[in-house]
Amino acid sequence: MKKSKYNVAVIGAGVVGVEMLRVLKQRQFPVDTLKVFARSTRDINVDGQVYSVQAITPEGFNGVDIALFAGTEGEKGAAVTYAPEAVKRGAVVIDNGADFRMDVKVPLVVPEVNPQDVKKHKGIIANPNCSTVQMVVALNPLHKKFGIKKIIVTTLQASSGAGIGAVHQLNEETGLIAQGEFKSVQVQAKNKYMPQQLAYNCFPHIGSFVEGDYTNEEWKLVNETHKIMHAPKIKISATTVRIPVRTGHSESVYIETAKPVTPEQAKKILAKAPGIILMDEVKNNLYPMPKDVEGRDETFVGRIRQDAFNKKGLWLWIVADNLRKGAATNAVQIAEVLIK
Repeated sequence: MKKSKYNVAVIGAGVVGVEMLRVLKQRQFPVDTLKVFARSTRDINVDGQVYSVQAITPEGFNGVDIALFAGTEGEKGAAVTYAPEAVKRGAVVIDNGADFRMDVKVPLVVPEVNPQDVKKHKGIIANPNCSTVQMVVALNPLHKKFGIKKIIVTTLQASSGAGIGAVHQLNEETGLIAQGEFKSVQVQAKNKYMPQQLAYNCFPHIGSFVEGDYTNEEWKLVNETHKIMHAPKIKISATTVRIPVRTGHSESVYIETAKPVTPEQAKKILAKAPGIILMDEVKNNLYPMPKDVEGRDETFVGRIRQDAFNKKGLWLWIVADNLRKGAATNAVQIAEVLIK
């Protein structure tokens, strides 16, 4: 697929689809023609540029080289219906939804970790879950050097990870509370997109409860990490929490390694690793926070410290923009690897 420019389609005009359009432009992806598909026809404005959205049809993929599906977490995405149609017409599909991630025939790719897996595609490449992406970007350099045996992670995930409806719910609830309607906010809020009140609250429930009373979001961190890092023996346990933040997922991650590792060794490796910004000066109150990473493509790491009782135990604090590195940017980066 070596060309000077490529015909690209973005499927979805929600928060991730819009971010894909933004990232394609900002990263100067070599686009020849650009189509935007959604359920219905309309115009959308992204940073002052108007895009004409077409109603999605199988025939719309004629001539498309790369199809970026924005996906909908927790639901069957448009890719289930239209990815085979796009592939049949010669496109390579990069899907941000969950439908193909664990398919043995579909590579699941984070370019900083396993870019070589792109070559194994048979028409479809899967983009991992947002919380998985930032974790493996940060942990893979340490795994290659010290061998990770166990991961315990608690994610603190922003409202935008659940879609624009969750962002509207957070904004409305915050406004009601600001007006003094704290006790009745759940009753009065019209946008009830999530299972609990989010403003001035957090709750350990992302996705649906499945095996072992873990949620499917928590199992994604297990299964996707094993697949991306080609390390099925790592023991992983996760808790996923929704917090009242607009954009930017944070993760408190504990790892146990095969070889002893000091914070200084970890910092030295991470400072040189691709796609990572080390932000760890606790004396100056410098550490990653969601408000500072919004709109950024890197994964930020800080609060690196050794387990006081285990020389092979290390804590890390990992933050990234879930709409960009956790979704749109990673998908475009996969496309960049694909055309090299």
